[in-house]
Amino acid sequence: MGIIISILILSFLIFFHELGHFSIAKLFGVKVEVFSIGFGKKIFKKIHKGTQYCISAIPLGGYVQMKGQDDSNPTKVNFDADSYGAKSPWKRIMILLAGPGANFLLAFVLYVFMANIGVAKLAPIIGKVFPDSAAKQANLQKNDKIIQINNKKIQTWGELRDIIENSGKSLTLTIKRNNRLIKKVIIPKIKETKSIFGDNVKRKIIGILPNGKIIKVKYSFFGSFRFAYEQIIKASKFIILGIEKMIEGVVPAKDIGGVISIVKITSQAAANGLITLLGLTALISVNLGILNLFPIPALDGGHIMFNLYEIFFKKAPSEKALNRLTYMGWAILLSLMIFSTYNDLIRVFS
Repeated sequence: MGIIISILILSFLIFFHELGHFSIAKLFGVKVEVFSIGFGKKIFKKIHKGTQYCISAIPLGGYVQMKGQDDSNPTKVNFDADSYGAKSPWKRIMILLAGPGANFLLAFVLYVFMANIGVAKLAPIIGKVFPDSAAKQANLQKNDKIIQINNKKIQTWGELRDIIENSGKSLTLTIKRNNRLIKKVIIPKIKETKSIFGDNVKRKIIGILPNGKIIKVKYSFFGSFRFAYEQIIKASKFIILGIEKMIEGVVPAKDIGGVISIVKITSQAAANGLITLLGLTALISVNLGILNLFPIPALDGGHIMFNLYEIFFKKAPSEKALNRLTYMGWAILLSLMIFSTYNDLIRVFS
């Protein structure tokens, strides 16, 4: 059941991405010849208003084929009034941005929905105080609940961590202990710790760990919009930083996963409840949006790069350059796909 849910989610995310391209293309008067969910042999197809809508045999993907635009043959252009090539570079860029934009919009809607039904968070309750830490010196104790920091109300452990990491010289904590409110002034210490990627980083800490209690946090109507915006920013930074660490070699190549890993993780998320599944779906949607903006020919970002070239140099890239760069982009994507699938299979069989 988990695998079916995973495939349905991936197909839906790709459908939404392609729907973004489709909608703006139609808005600008570009004829869309094919709207396909999946690749390979078409197992269902229906023509409506000049567009062939189809479901193909391999569901993990999809594409929109516009008149005068073909990734499999970048030199196949058309300059009829209803073709992609006849539109100005700015309109083409808007069509290209619409796919990733749809993924960000979907993630935003999912995060808003999560915020309104309640998000599982760690409570700001101390579970452990480390010896020789700033918290120990301030006599913080196990089961102390942190209510405020510098007069700012605290709901979750994540808020507490963020404030400490971005704090000044000292913090004024209001804690609840045995139904009494106590104020403590603490000066965080800078310590070298491990990041989520395993490299050494310096952080401000006070030397406490949570007790593991989970609470459900609901947000107001406007608060849910802010929550969604902040989550998209955090997810985007996390994804970009992860790619940066991978290039630097901090994240080993063997840890790169592909579709099989996504299906496995999505299946696990589905087993952990709706909120976990929605959160992971939103994260994957942001991931799709960001990766498609990378300036690799054959991705949306690569096509945007070609159109920006045309804007700045007042001419399109040469047919020879366009051909070579597009095939190079496909080679990069295919190599990454094969490598990530190989890693997935190694993990499965070991």
